[in-house]
Amino acid sequence: MSKVLVLYYSSYGHIETMAAAVAEGVRSHGGKATVKRVPELVPASVAAGYKVALDTPVASVAELPDYDAIVIGTPTRFGAMAAQMKNFLDQAGSLWARDALVGKVGSVFTSTGSQHGGQESTILSTHIVLLHLGMVLVGLPYSYKGQLRMDEITGGSPYGASTLADDGRGGDRQPSRNEIEAARYQGRHVARIAGALALAPA
Repeated sequence: MSKVLVLYYSSYGHIETMAAAVAEGVRSHGGKATVKRVPELVPASVAAGYKVALDTPVASVAELPDYDAIVIGTPTRFGAMAAQMKNFLDQAGSLWARDALVGKVGSVFTSTGSQHGGQESTILSTHIVLLHLGMVLVGLPYSYKGQLRMDEITGGSPYGASTLADDGRGGDRQPSRNEIEAARYQGRHVARIAGALALAPA
């Protein structure tokens, strides 16, 4: 059984919803999924207006080596990961120094407020951090045919699952059925590969 951490940051619930779907995908393949968020950085008065479950457990950097895979969910901020996620990952220097995450699976999903708001750049730039930590990258392969759809606006790319929040209208668009299924598929795919790598000789 692969142990997968779904590590996310969410302000308005879109990434939180996708994180739950990723965890469902992990469990559907027989993996053990743990869902945690990174610490908030904004003042409490600002966070009070967010639409997320703040009772979700907060992760610590020290626990990251306990998992076979880490799936990161972050909204896009100007084409890159949110500061909250970057701040968390920037504290992993001691793990990097002792190669604690080398060979573990890393994967990323995201959300943007528009169709061209930086979904791919956010995922790819997050991949850079994971590569520096020695992780094995897993995306959303084209075997998930939902990302080839042309009959609706949808997130999803070979780099990872994604959703569109439509921030121009107050962020009221929630992840579509296709986007949620993409996240589930990514979770299953991560669990399968992480399980195989966990059984491989060191």
